[in-house]
Amino acid sequence: MTTPDENPSTSQRWNRPIPRIGDTTSSAARASDPTGWSLGDQVQQGLDTAIDARRDIRRYRHDDVPNELVNTVLWAGHRAPSVGHSQPWRFVVVRDADIRDRAAVMADRERLRQADLLSADRRTRLLDLQLEGIREAPVGIVVACDRRTPASGVLGRNTFTDADMWSCACAVENMWLTARAHGLGMGWVTLFQPEELAELLHLPSGVETLGWLCLGWPDERPPAPSLERRGWSRRVPLSDVTLADRWPVSAQPEAPVSALRQTVRSPDRHQVVAAHDDADQLLTPPGSLGLLDQTLDRVEAAGGVEITGGTLVLAGADHPVANLGVTAFDASVTHDVMAASVAGTGLGVTTAAAAGLSHVVVDAGVAQPVKGARSVRIFGERGDLYHADAMTPAQVDALLRDGRALGIEASEAGLVCLGEVGVGNTTVATALACALTGLDPKEAVGLGAGSDTAMVERKAEVIKAALTRTHAEAGDPEHLLAALGGPEFAVLAGVCLGAAEAGSPVVLDGLATSVAALIATKFSPGLHGWLVASHASREHAHQSVLAELGLEALMELRMRAGEGVGACLGAQMILTGLQVRRSAARTC
Repeated sequence: MTTPDENPSTSQRWNRPIPRIGDTTSSAARASDPTGWSLGDQVQQGLDTAIDARRDIRRYRHDDVPNELVNTVLWAGHRAPSVGHSQPWRFVVVRDADIRDRAAVMADRERLRQADLLSADRRTRLLDLQLEGIREAPVGIVVACDRRTPASGVLGRNTFTDADMWSCACAVENMWLTARAHGLGMGWVTLFQPEELAELLHLPSGVETLGWLCLGWPDERPPAPSLERRGWSRRVPLSDVTLADRWPVSAQPEAPVSALRQTVRSPDRHQVVAAHDDADQLLTPPGSLGLLDQTLDRVEAAGGVEITGGTLVLAGADHPVANLGVTAFDASVTHDVMAASVAGTGLGVTTAAAAGLSHVVVDAGVAQPVKGARSVRIFGERGDLYHADAMTPAQVDALLRDGRALGIEASEAGLVCLGEVGVGNTTVATALACALTGLDPKEAVGLGAGSDTAMVERKAEVIKAALTRTHAEAGDPEHLLAALGGPEFAVLAGVCLGAAEAGSPVVLDGLATSVAALIATKFSPGLHGWLVASHASREHAHQSVLAELGLEALMELRMRAGEGVGACLGAQMILTGLQVRRSAARTC
């Protein structure tokens, strides 16, 4: 296979376009000198000194602090990192003696309240301590957090809703270190009832205070933190507060580990960086292909730089739930589509052929066996979700293992694309999606192909009853598949694991294949790094499942075809993008 350096059309190297603004470095420069962003020994030593010498100062000289120096401290706070670059801090600079005196009374009052909560000895020791210098310090700074913007409106606060308060704490630390570097003392006083301090400063509803900062020239120069010197507490060793990978679980038996669990790891970080470096060499601004660029980076990081093809794994099965009035089509349609696929004329396999992909058609449980299909059929009765579990744990285990073997086999061709066929399987997929994401069935159910509003209501009713009956939990994927799943879902989950284990990226199709992939991540969380979402379908629950997977779809074509059509189109786009990267002009 011809490499970029051997290809005559790419042998000539071009100067890398250097932007006049922003980051002017290249990945090559960064790779040659990973430590090049260092500020040098002198700055590092100065920072370490400032951190080590920072103290919570309680005693102050009466000398005033010039406004320009106060602004220097504030400016340091204003340059702190903030969630979503929201800059939620508000600095109330207090010089008024009356306000400072009233704040000091509040702190005194709270100090006594806290002392009363302690043992007699600890109470005495607390009262012996000077815990604030509000009256003495010439300047008070109250750092307040303006929380009136809804968390959903700030990037990063939807999940950690208090990240705005943490941002303000970062501002406090910046101010503290800057004050120390300039010889000023700072003390952080939180001996307040927050609502009392807010009322004193006329803070509006939705603006919360982080306490009071005393700022002035220190009338003490403690060599160590005062509470430590006074025996109130001590600094624990770093090893006591450092954990490896996760919080340790003690005195609890290890949970049994399935043979399929933890078999997949995310692409190695060196591969991830190498993919970014490779893209950065192209004669185009970084990221010029938008989401496709990000997807190509993901595929390259998964070892796919030389991928030129792929395989569609099309798995089909029938479902007893189809007999409960949740679909507009007769179950025989599953067999017809599968038979056409074996003949090479099904919509999915013809799309695969047009994209230059091979295919394998898998009969995972079609009521009438499909001649010519790869059979992974299971023995025994299957339930309809509403009255009984879909499968037994033994059936699930067998299908997962067969799927894993199929995934390893399909990976030899490059990309592994997922497709499914099964009348009624959108009900199965939606039930699984609700269990995995917490969606309400009424919100998750869509019209589906050929259905009407009455059928939508029936489908939601069946799914709600199935969820109530099973109490299936997302953390137990085997039980989830047995209670609510279908054979093709278990097979495709196994395919995901096998393909990723063998080093091939997996391209998802619509809701059903995405649900199968989400279940597979419960076995091996590292699988996330191997998945690509081809498109967002018209099924209501699909976007929620993609969000749970952390994936952004390459396309939004309002399709509901199934059969892997979207996955094949997505794979075609990826293969084209990889070819472009191999052939396009490169910079020095």
